[in-house]
Amino acid sequence: MLTRLAPKSARHLIPPALLCCVILLFVTVPSSAADSKDIEFAKPDGFSLTLDAHVPDGSGPFPAAILVHGGGWVAGDKQKFINYIFKPLSDAGFAWFSINYRLAPQYKFPANADDVEAAIRFVKANADKYKVDTKRIALIGESAGGHLVSYVGARNRPDSRVSAVVSLYGIHDFVAAAVAWKPLPHELFDLFGIKTLDSDNVPVLIKASPVEYITPDMPPFLLVHGSRDRDVPYQQSIEMCEKMKQGGARCDLITIQGAPHGMDHWESHPKFLWYKKALVDWLQKTLK
Repeated sequence: MLTRLAPKSARHLIPPALLCCVILLFVTVPSSAADSKDIEFAKPDGFSLTLDAHVPDGSGPFPAAILVHGGGWVAGDKQKFINYIFKPLSDAGFAWFSINYRLAPQYKFPANADDVEAAIRFVKANADKYKVDTKRIALIGESAGGHLVSYVGARNRPDSRVSAVVSLYGIHDFVAAAVAWKPLPHELFDLFGIKTLDSDNVPVLIKASPVEYITPDMPPFLLVHGSRDRDVPYQQSIEMCEKMKQGGARCDLITIQGAPHGMDHWESHPKFLWYKKALVDWLQKTLK
């Protein structure tokens, strides 16, 4: 045994008051943070959607973030690409939920956006269990996930409304992106289930573009984008932020000078990593 009782002859040497303090210390040690994996949050058409959750120490309620990974709408999962902000959020005392969603080409848009909204509803419905403050929920996504959180946040439906949105290098205007892309990425065709891009398909792109849903009452947005992004044009974030402000909504833009596409590419460059603190600082200020 690693722990032994003091010999009977020595026990009387421990003052009763001190013994009580020692016992109280062990009884009142706070429980550790709770981390859970593969929690089913929805099952559309029999497809099990799961999330991983982190709940901080303490009684809460805590500010929360729902995290949506990238992967071109066709790849990735809840432990890839978005995982670089797990620790910053945990260290800042956030509960967070990293989610899976249905992928293209098997599932076409807006199935993936529907799944993000389902995750928001799940977190709200289970707020007591996960110690979440439902008035301080942020939606955070990167790349394809950045598009999805912007779309869901801009639509701002009552049952899936959040208090803040952070989109890292997401698409906000598919029509403008299609003009800029040379050549057009196959993921675009996979996402919408189209074989060519012509005038008949433009309405599909417009309907999926967050820029089309700007209203004064949409939640505050933070857009984070590298100035050397070759996959999602940096101009996407500039124009979205400008149009939000013109429409009476709140938007802030963080530009990572010289950064390419993807947090996974930023991680090995210390000069880019300040975005983590900036992101958390913005959330803390916005979710007061």
